[in-house]
Amino acid sequence: MKHRIAVIGFGGMGGWHVRNIQEKIPELEVAGVWDIREEALAKARELGLHTYASQEELLADPTVDLVTVATPNNFHKPIAIAAMQAGKNVVCEKPVTIVSSDLEDILKVRDETGKLFSVHQNRRWDKDFRIVKAAKEQGLLGELYFAESKVQGSRQSMHGWRGYKVNGGGMLLDWGIHLLDQVMQLDPSPVVEAGAHLLSVFTPEVDDNIKLSIRFESGFRAMLEMSTNCLINSPRWHVQGTGGTLQIDDWSCKGKIMQLKQDAAMAWDDDIVYTEAGPTRTMAPRPAFTMNELPLPEVVTDWADYYRNIIGVLDGTAELIVKPEQTLRVMKVIDLLFKAEEEGQSQKCRI
Repeated sequence: MKHRIAVIGFGGMGGWHVRNIQEKIPELEVAGVWDIREEALAKARELGLHTYASQEELLADPTVDLVTVATPNNFHKPIAIAAMQAGKNVVCEKPVTIVSSDLEDILKVRDETGKLFSVHQNRRWDKDFRIVKAAKEQGLLGELYFAESKVQGSRQSMHGWRGYKVNGGGMLLDWGIHLLDQVMQLDPSPVVEAGAHLLSVFTPEVDDNIKLSIRFESGFRAMLEMSTNCLINSPRWHVQGTGGTLQIDDWSCKGKIMQLKQDAAMAWDDDIVYTEAGPTRTMAPRPAFTMNELPLPEVVTDWADYYRNIIGVLDGTAELIVKPEQTLRVMKVIDLLFKAEEEGQSQKCRI
């Protein structure tokens, strides 16, 4: 069965959805788009797309069974609800809402209508994240206890509507929701503490340079950083476990794993070790013969797999991967992170 999709909001991400579907998802046909801006509709027509005269006309199209919402964040809730009440299944761009209570309202309508609802957390299919996930699942690092995940740019601003509070802009709701979703996929235990440093360095209304700290009930901790003014980037990932350390240098996924040899136990020497750090035993370099260097796991991944999963769910052959209940957990953590910044202290929780 071929499904037909319509896209509401034809900006950068709306255009990406259309291109991705047309190029990679033959089981899904783009019925058309609608945008409140006439210039966006004109661009769509130049690309040969059908444009609807209004949101109401789009939602009344009986041939459309799936709608993707790719508008600024503050419009997601009313559009998603209207679409489900019109009998459409819905994919919504992230962040699905600005606060978690709005997502709870959406889920009530989902339950009332019985329609599919999912959030486009496409970065679960990022190669760097899939490598970290594979290393954990393959036991290459032992038990994870600390991870740093960083996305660092240098253009000093949030682009377009993302720089305005009314639209739900800011780095926490833009990139933060991706990095939080990723680390919460690495550890299924509840989040028990959340702390934040949310700076507005170049964008007065919203946060544009941020650091987050997340502690899980298991003991695993994650430090997340998103910057718009970093001129010397740190590794994309640095993950420590009881049996090894993983580093992914950048988006090209260069990196390595250093793993402890099982038969190379370390013993303390009574003599002080003289190093470039001065006299120390604790920070003296570990002898090379006690470690193995491993390549990063090989993974094959594709953002288009998100839509392939949606089609499988609609056809009754697959289970939904990005469940809105998972997104609700992330949104509740984001609520607490904003509160942590406002109160100047980390927030205890069990989410």
